[in-house]
Amino acid sequence: MIPASLVISSTANPRIKTVVKLRQRPHRDELGLMLIEGYRELKRALDNGYRPHELFFCEACFLKGTGEPALIERCRACGAEIISCTQAVFEKMAYRERPEGLLAVGPQLRRTLADLNLPPHALVIVAEAIEKPGNLGTILRSADAAGVHAVIVCDRCTDLHNPNVVRASTGMIFSVPVVESDGETTLKFLRERKFSILAATPHTDKLHTDVNLTGNVALVVGTEQYGLSDRWMKASDLRVRIPMLGQADSLNVSAATTILLFEAVRQRIAAGLVHVPPPHENTGPTDAALPADE
Repeated sequence: MIPASLVISSTANPRIKTVVKLRQRPHRDELGLMLIEGYRELKRALDNGYRPHELFFCEACFLKGTGEPALIERCRACGAEIISCTQAVFEKMAYRERPEGLLAVGPQLRRTLADLNLPPHALVIVAEAIEKPGNLGTILRSADAAGVHAVIVCDRCTDLHNPNVVRASTGMIFSVPVVESDGETTLKFLRERKFSILAATPHTDKLHTDVNLTGNVALVVGTEQYGLSDRWMKASDLRVRIPMLGQADSLNVSAATTILLFEAVRQRIAAGLVHVPPPHENTGPTDAALPADE
């Protein structure tokens, strides 16, 4: 039995109703809160110094072979209130199809451009008006894998704190510095720091492998439907295209971002700017026991 400060067995409990409302952006923004659901997402939040206010758990929903009790104790140690729920109550709060029995509530991530401490040869993503939470989350996941130094979300359409962004990022929203800003301010910020601005477009002869991506580079990606705005297309120093060999004339924005990022990674490895880490060792059943991404 995991100790809890409170046990909730009624779906009509006011605290449960508050959590359910946090699925909606107006309520999240009014309270300055966000939801983190799932073992992997919560672990990565804690690993990166995030401090939730509350943790709701349901032992009946736990995955087999994972370390939920240890993760709960980590939340307790950083000051979170620990609340036990029945399965019916937890399933009312959960937004995943297969609840894992862990759901945290905590403060929204609030950074500004002034908070960024970018190194030489910085690699940055500017995500302009991305419409789908899953795409933004996947971009964040790829950003972490590619060692990106910041993701700047400009003129947002999707709420950064949407639970599906957290889920699609597999918790990497906590590992990569993420800033929300407007396009004009972001462009000024990048120009002052002498960034090359990379834009993908089918209207150029240069392939994404033809340009130098080892300096200060800002990879700008746009809306799924309309692409980049005129502001960013006109500001771009490097215009490239990804070779398309089939009938498709475009890629999903998160897929295109990943391709461009890992060309930058390839070049930076070749230039000795970054080093390939050794293969991951299997340190236990935790991630291996998790279900595949939904």
